[in-house]
Amino acid sequence: MILEGLLYAESHEWVKVSGHEAYVGISDYAQHSLGDVVYIELPKVGSTIKKGEMFGAVESVKAASDLYLPISGKILEVNKKLEDSPEGLNDDPYGNWIVKVEILDTKELESLLKSDQYTASLQE
Repeated sequence: MILEGLLYAESHEWVKVSGHEAYVGISDYAQHSLGDVVYIELPKVGSTIKKGEMFGAVESVKAASDLYLPISGKILEVNKKLEDSPEGLNDDPYGNWIVKVEILDTKELESLLKSDQYTASLQE
């Protein structure tokens, strides 16, 4: 399942833009590939992370995977609910965002994939 209206990174994170802020999570494809998520490492609120840099990690029963921020941003909020219930990423990957960021460079959004482009990239 791929939601329309979101932007996607080739590393399987999604971005939902809301003004000068954005929510970032992992796609359904990513959570399915990982398997049952058992742990999530979240960044510190207030930290600034550049596009493509690691902002956290998820661990599943199958593998551990780093999370990369698809756009440069200042971490405004983390989804603390996931610390106690990381399986929320499996249950609803689009409803359970991981971080909320202040967008530092809106031009970076242009490098992300729209839902149809992301769908096509998964079929390659």
